[in-house]
Amino acid sequence: MQFDTVLLPPRRARLIAQGLWHDRTINGELDACVQACPDQLALTAVQVETGNVRRFTYRELGQMADRMAVGLARLGVGKGDVVACQLPNWWQFTLMYLACSRLGAVVNPLMHIFRERELSFMLQHGEAKVAVVPKMFRGFDFEQMLLGLQPSLPHLKHVLAIGGQGSSSFEALLCEPEWEKASDAQDILTRSRPGPDDVTQLIYTSGTTGEPKGVMHTANTLMSNIVPYARRMQLDAQDVILMASPMAHQTGFMYGLMMPILLKASVVLQDVWEPKKAIALIQQEQVSFTMASTPFLTDLARTVAAERQAGGIGVPTLRTFLCAGAPIPGPLVEQARSALGVKVVSAWGMSENGAVTTTELSDDDERSINTDGHPLPGVEVKVVDVDGAPLPNGTPGRLLLRSCSNFGGYLKRPHLNGTDADDWFDTGDLATLDARGYIRITGRSKDVIIRGGENIPVVEIEALLYKHPAVSLAAVVSYPDERLGERACAVVVPKEGQTLSLAELQRFMHEHKVAIQYVPERLILQEAMPATPSGKIQKFKLRDAIRELIRNTPE
Repeated sequence: MQFDTVLLPPRRARLIAQGLWHDRTINGELDACVQACPDQLALTAVQVETGNVRRFTYRELGQMADRMAVGLARLGVGKGDVVACQLPNWWQFTLMYLACSRLGAVVNPLMHIFRERELSFMLQHGEAKVAVVPKMFRGFDFEQMLLGLQPSLPHLKHVLAIGGQGSSSFEALLCEPEWEKASDAQDILTRSRPGPDDVTQLIYTSGTTGEPKGVMHTANTLMSNIVPYARRMQLDAQDVILMASPMAHQTGFMYGLMMPILLKASVVLQDVWEPKKAIALIQQEQVSFTMASTPFLTDLARTVAAERQAGGIGVPTLRTFLCAGAPIPGPLVEQARSALGVKVVSAWGMSENGAVTTTELSDDDERSINTDGHPLPGVEVKVVDVDGAPLPNGTPGRLLLRSCSNFGGYLKRPHLNGTDADDWFDTGDLATLDARGYIRITGRSKDVIIRGGENIPVVEIEALLYKHPAVSLAAVVSYPDERLGERACAVVVPKEGQTLSLAELQRFMHEHKVAIQYVPERLILQEAMPATPSGKIQKFKLRDAIRELIRNTPE
């Protein structure tokens, strides 16, 4: 695979000179851990449904990474090849990234909610040579799905299933043979190690063009974010990090997979979100830090509060909960402070950059409630009008950023990179900036709904709605939800003489293999759409009408 990381070369010299790029790689960081603290607990992976727990010291982590890397090389994986991982937060996810990094291969994290529709595009576009999936997870057969897709994916040579059998067995091919002891192992493990500007991660983000965009990151772009992030959160080798957010998102990947290794710290992976289990893990493993979207904080605070009424001890070791993905309601901050005893940090970021802004640990709670934080070191932000002119503080406008962690570009889509000659990246979001340098996201110019931290690709869902025989006009808009932040509502103008029910719409989506989280959860039928003189649907009017309908509808 040839990666067109056109955004990297023009800024390399400047960022090296400023000390913002460190020319470190995950290989060097893992080797340093094995050398300095080989017997320290590195990773604890917990499978909630089965109760299985797997632990690795740093010595064991390094050994298994080497073993799996040689196993991948035996399958023909080499430098620049893409390996897709559609996995929950299992230890195999972490090890796959470390193993690929030994070879200079590129990991493509894929959300486990994706089905044929999403995967067929991503695996084809990213030219994945190997795909790693669970045989079964939450009652779904991932191996069967991938094997069904494989004939239409000419680059996909191997499907490896964790818990699989025969030629597709992940265990038999990568984990059980002692590949690291082979006579050619050291040559394999050292000859193709990537440099800090080689692509190490290809992660897809939902865009406004109707198809996902492949975000390319290197060690320099990722680590230039993780290092200042960890410093601001005052994290070090003594911390234990809980990661229940998916590692197929940047939240889980950067701060649950990579950051613990950079810190020589310990991480606990939870594969299915269950607040009572999370509380037990925090207590048992003495977790001090976690990061997740607002619904996780809501669930944790409410469950701890209920357990304390029954004599529970709460989560005394947990110091900080960094919350991102949606504004944090004021009452939730107060409830979390009271029930959990933690500092709630507000943050905002993107797949293209990782975390961009956060509040400080020393900030008053007011800033977590009313702002999305201020830029990390190495990041600049500005709010401009439609012509690019800076706006006064407090005036909403387009949010631009210039960051050391800005991605290398969109794979095969350089025309969508959205970065000008001065390295300012158009986030597609609307925001205000206050006199203290803190931002507040006020809306999104890009047409994406964020449901519980998960981006819903609106354009793609609307395009599918238009294929329904009863639909004349369609729009998908958000409506507020206390727990998830937003949900999706389909507004439809039916064809003359036709009608449509929510159940029929959802069945249609399921038949087209749409991820369940993307399926609209409300349906409103209208005779016409509010539109501009040019015919563009005025979605803000639809959102206002839905909110009014919800307010006036008895529960």
